[in-house]
Amino acid sequence: MRTDQTFTTGSEEPLLAVSLELATANWKVALHDGRREKPAVHTVAQPQAMARLLAVLELIERHKEKWSLTADTPIVVSYEAGQDAFWIYRALRLKEIDCYVVDPASIPVERHQRRPKTDRLDAIKLVTNLRAWLHGERDRMHVVRVPSSQDEASRHLMRERGQLQKEVLQHRDRMRKLLATLGCWDDVDHKTFAERLARDEVRCYDGTPLPPELRERLLRECERLALVGQQFAAIEKLRHEMIPAPARKRIADLSRLKGIGPVGASRLALELFWRVFSNRREVGACVGLVPQPYDSGQSHVDQGISRQGNRRVRALLIEMAWCWLRHQPDSALAQWFNQRVQGTGPNRRARRIAIVAMARRLTIALWRYVKDGVIPEGAKLKSV
Repeated sequence: MRTDQTFTTGSEEPLLAVSLELATANWKVALHDGRREKPAVHTVAQPQAMARLLAVLELIERHKEKWSLTADTPIVVSYEAGQDAFWIYRALRLKEIDCYVVDPASIPVERHQRRPKTDRLDAIKLVTNLRAWLHGERDRMHVVRVPSSQDEASRHLMRERGQLQKEVLQHRDRMRKLLATLGCWDDVDHKTFAERLARDEVRCYDGTPLPPELRERLLRECERLALVGQQFAAIEKLRHEMIPAPARKRIADLSRLKGIGPVGASRLALELFWRVFSNRREVGACVGLVPQPYDSGQSHVDQGISRQGNRRVRALLIEMAWCWLRHQPDSALAQWFNQRVQGTGPNRRARRIAIVAMARRLTIALWRYVKDGVIPEGAKLKSV
């Protein structure tokens, strides 16, 4: 059956829905105006990003003319969030085209053990869900909140800082394990280790010199470690200079609370609180700390938390909740936690479950503090 065969849709306003199924080699483009039984699907495979996007725009104009749509017919584009991030969204918005970035995990799929899956079918499914979503069926897909270019760029400062910290630990751990194979327990964390290694003062367990091959490898590890240290120092300098003023204010406000340091405050401000939340439920859902019940018939299963959203922020909030107990013991949150775990004795599992619930409450309290200046109940500020 031809994809341009029309059928009646009542008094529906004309609208051209477009979905993009993105891949490295090519994109599948599905177009539907609501008056056809099936959408039109095309492939664009230009090697350059802008050329491929322009090919999509040409397809849109061609089908508007083919389907006798007026020049002012609204165009809505959607694509799944992935490695292409948000540059397509921003490019389309500059051309005054509405665009939505979709959470791939939110799209309903068939539950058969074997189901067909191709890029073409995914593009058709996406454009069908888009039209249904635009008509009020919000359960068809969830739209991702797109950050501004500045907010997205600022995240890289803290993410690279964390990566460099990880690389420092990896280099030192690798050197420590290599030395341990020869019974050498020298402290690789000491500042003079690289100098002693260069002077051939690092010895095996019996006082003999290190094998030349191992010594050369350790010297190269020291050079890489020194380079990572230089990059880490540069990131620390940029972190104070390049963060936008609104984010710096959020960081300063969070850092005033005991139990929250400048690094944790920076991560929260740049990774989480750039968003505007409407209520506390959105805050909890964004960090993936909300419970996911499974209650169907006689089945009542606690599936734990959703674990959706930003995993970096979620891990940080759990760690921050433990620090809050230590530095804010008189706060209402700490007292709530102590009441929940009272009587559990050495049951560590109960404490780990309770700390997740406390992390969710702490996130909401910090959101209210950043948004409205409401200090968490019983919390103490650092002395100036």
